[in-house]
Amino acid sequence: MSYSLTLMMKKIRPFNLSELKEILFSSGSALDPSGHDERQQMLQEYFAQNLLVARNPPIHRLLSKLTGETYLLPEMRVMVVTKGESNPVVNLVQRRYHAGQICFLSPNSILQLGAYTDDIQGFGISLTNELAALAFPEGLPKAFDGHVRDFNFSLSADEMDQMKRLHEVLFLMQQHKGHSAQAVLHLVAAFLCQVDELWEKHEGEQRSSMSREQKLFSDFIQLVGRFAVQERKIEFYAGRLCISPRYMSTIIRQVSGKGAKQWIDEAVIIRAKVSLRHSDKTVAEIADEMNFANPSFFCKYFKRLTGTTPQSVREALNDCQ
Repeated sequence: MSYSLTLMMKKIRPFNLSELKEILFSSGSALDPSGHDERQQMLQEYFAQNLLVARNPPIHRLLSKLTGETYLLPEMRVMVVTKGESNPVVNLVQRRYHAGQICFLSPNSILQLGAYTDDIQGFGISLTNELAALAFPEGLPKAFDGHVRDFNFSLSADEMDQMKRLHEVLFLMQQHKGHSAQAVLHLVAAFLCQVDELWEKHEGEQRSSMSREQKLFSDFIQLVGRFAVQERKIEFYAGRLCISPRYMSTIIRQVSGKGAKQWIDEAVIIRAKVSLRHSDKTVAEIADEMNFANPSFFCKYFKRLTGTTPQSVREALNDCQ
């Protein structure tokens, strides 16, 4: 690694969803709990913390504050540029975002903002891994399952119109006081499914030139999405891919920068958090469902990876009501 790249990596700092909201919006709309039960109010609070739906926000204000530094983005970002252009470095690769494009940054992407035009405008969403898992309990669409770090491509006039209309419905629903959290969740899923469909359509040429290692990683990620809730051993995935665990681990780290076990553990923890926050199942029931020998093993595993206990996650959710 070059000296300049090493120096840049040292200067990286997280830039999360709450900071993004603070810059884009001086004040948020308060929830109106009247006429809604505690569960509904709790879900609305959860969505406020884990989802941002932005329609024509003051992007220029955001870029002017962030230009010159390098950031780690913990959450997924999907943006559609409707006017102007920007030239950021995304995951250490120079990109050009311009009017008519859709852009995706996966969780934990590295962003360094570059030159941009004063007239830049657009719309998009940002959401946490946990909310994405809640929207897709059977596994994320391929564009968002982890094997693509970022992408950007141009939309046709019809595709742009589709994205604008779908985003507007999502935006209006979330802005409405006392909105249905379940309806918002379904609209988030619909928006991401549409992006996934467009990505599938536009990435045919890239897929045909994908290396064997990239294809192996893509297959691994899909297996993790299907089986991680009950299968946590690397040997299981290597067996399904008909390769040795050592070779699989080496390839996964080379392609993604993360170990195979880390991908598996992250998927398990996300699913566990969703169950803890959004179901009435006991910790023991969740442990059994996720194929842990007993609740004690599950609690130790959870605390080792998150620094807290499953019960603490559930209690924290109750405290925010």
